[in-house]
Amino acid sequence: MTTDEQAYGSGPDRAPRGPDGAPGLRERKRRRTHRLLATTALRLVAEYGLDRVTVEHISEAAGVSARTFFNYFAVKEDALLVAYPDDERRIATLADRIEAAPAGLSPAAAVVHAWREDLARFDTDRDEWLTRLSVVAETPALTARMTRMFADEKVLTVGALARRTGLSADDPYVALVFHVVGGAVEASMDHWYRLGGTTPLVTLIDAAVSAVDGGLPLPVRTAAPAAD
Repeated sequence: MTTDEQAYGSGPDRAPRGPDGAPGLRERKRRRTHRLLATTALRLVAEYGLDRVTVEHISEAAGVSARTFFNYFAVKEDALLVAYPDDERRIATLADRIEAAPAGLSPAAAVVHAWREDLARFDTDRDEWLTRLSVVAETPALTARMTRMFADEKVLTVGALARRTGLSADDPYVALVFHVVGGAVEASMDHWYRLGGTTPLVTLIDAAVSAVDGGLPLPVRTAAPAAD
């Protein structure tokens, strides 16, 4: 393990930036190592299954020590679920992004606006995310851990929605918005996966949220042409 990796670990804001505000060399190296470990873990688990892959297997395949692995992830499951090195920072700033969304957006659309950059990564790294969704669907332990990790986002989102709407965080409306948007995202993600990622995920989510905001009208389907 290098001195840089020991010193900077996986904290989102611990590495210095250059004079122009761009990430410095150490931070770029940290990000590359995070992504290398995440993609290596995904590749191995997709091939062998979670139970047959250890931290030592992932570390060896990535060319780092197990100690270095633990500078980035607490457990091997996190290497599969925390795909990007800025995930912690993105979650920490989620509430601010929801509150800063354009005033004309509905509460549901404001949440999607805040998530947009994160959701766009599904299409940027399409094959990786198609594999990740397959692995999560086939591995109950990952589904359970992802649900626990998602709890932090719920607290932040509900609080931001309460402040944005002027309602109490205990008001059932804000929790309802969170769960409705979550359902729209999940349904869109399932559709995106079935399509093999051929339609941008954000496009599908925008359509789903628009339908929610419109009262979920029955979609108009074009009838198939009659057979001769």
